[in-house]
Amino acid sequence: MERIVIVGGGYAGFTAARELEKHLGQELRRGDIELALVDPRPYMTYQPFLPEVVAGSVEARHAAVSHRRHLHRTRVIEGTVERIDHADHVVVVRPRSGDTFRLSYDTVIVTAGAVTRVFPVPGVAEHAIGMKHVEEAVAIRDRLLTSFDRAAGLPHGRERGRLLTVTFVGGGFSGVEGFAELQRLAHDLLRAYPEIDATELQFHLVERGPRILPEVTDGPGRWVASLLERRGARVHLETALTSAADGVVELSSGESFPSGLLVWTAGNAANPVVATHTDLPVDARGYVVVRPDLRVGTPDHPVDDAWAAGDGAAVPDLAVPRPGALAVPNAQHAVRQGRRLARNLVASRRSRRTRPYVHGSLGVVATLGLGSGIFQYRRVVVRGFLAWLMHRGYHVLAIPTWERKVRVLAVWLTASLFGRDIVSLASVQRPRAAFVAATPADPRPATTDDGPTRRVA
Repeated sequence: MERIVIVGGGYAGFTAARELEKHLGQELRRGDIELALVDPRPYMTYQPFLPEVVAGSVEARHAAVSHRRHLHRTRVIEGTVERIDHADHVVVVRPRSGDTFRLSYDTVIVTAGAVTRVFPVPGVAEHAIGMKHVEEAVAIRDRLLTSFDRAAGLPHGRERGRLLTVTFVGGGFSGVEGFAELQRLAHDLLRAYPEIDATELQFHLVERGPRILPEVTDGPGRWVASLLERRGARVHLETALTSAADGVVELSSGESFPSGLLVWTAGNAANPVVATHTDLPVDARGYVVVRPDLRVGTPDHPVDDAWAAGDGAAVPDLAVPRPGALAVPNAQHAVRQGRRLARNLVASRRSRRTRPYVHGSLGVVATLGLGSGIFQYRRVVVRGFLAWLMHRGYHVLAIPTWERKVRVLAVWLTASLFGRDIVSLASVQRPRAAFVAATPADPRPATTDDGPTRRVA
């Protein structure tokens, strides 16, 4: 049996698997080919919805698309690829449970994506939360809600101020969207917490560069910064986080303050599996080198039986009239690259001509909190409510599967009628705490003079 292994089940990997199931369906049914997907998570995270998960506008599970539910002819392996040894056509897999094993393949598709880029800043590893996965987005929301509950019962002072202070590090799309959505949620919460005044909320956005949202031009970027500041936020430009030790944020500007919530969104880095644990060619940044048709290698030196796409691949951007331009690592490109990769792989198997990946940007759109957003396509800029509607409309169409589209729309409709749910479920991070607290120190049943007591239902 021929085996095709997909390393990574994100946008590109999930899309490639679905497309291969469509085009290789007959061979998969006959057992001529086995299609295997390896990923440590059993779902694809639709990252553009994470800011709305942070704000409670999208249910967390609806921002994740199950591999097993939607990949019907793919063998899903829940584990982490520790190494890709293409010389021997083997990937080394560490499953969630059990021993590490070697999985041989005939063709490998590398769609491992990128990881959060973290600098060695004191205290970040101990106190910061990323915003790349659904679990992190839920934790951010629950942390804010729990902080409101605790702060409402405290007198004015250092601890109350710490709980009501939020710091985001990183002014790219992910950071700005998450920051804006959380800030809007915090102000909406004030209606339910009369003990807390709006002036007590302290939101800080820290960016090393001269402006936020480098994906848009200067004018829209300044408008977004101004909008956040009008809402009461502090935008620290050309400023770095120097320490977060003991929960106290220290900035390169000399300013310091205790912060109850620290979110790290300072960009992406190459996946270590691709950057340092493979014999496939990688560039200076650690991304897989691919040709325009998404085969691994260069036009002069292709690598047989290896393909790559997504955030972990250096994909030439043929739509940009600049030599050496690479596709921007975002969902818009990754989904289309996964589709083109699958079609090219099938064409190559059938001795047909492959086609280069070419996609002109559809523009960029961001949510800036409920009812506000920004969209830019070349010189066309749309701000405010209309841009927010465009953001929702585009992403509900872009999220894979009709099942997920309907679920997201249902949550939006419910929220428009009843508002957002403000219940914190932070206790799910310690699910046994209540049970342990209720368990008596002596495991033997309590007794009375008349014998063992009985529980009354």
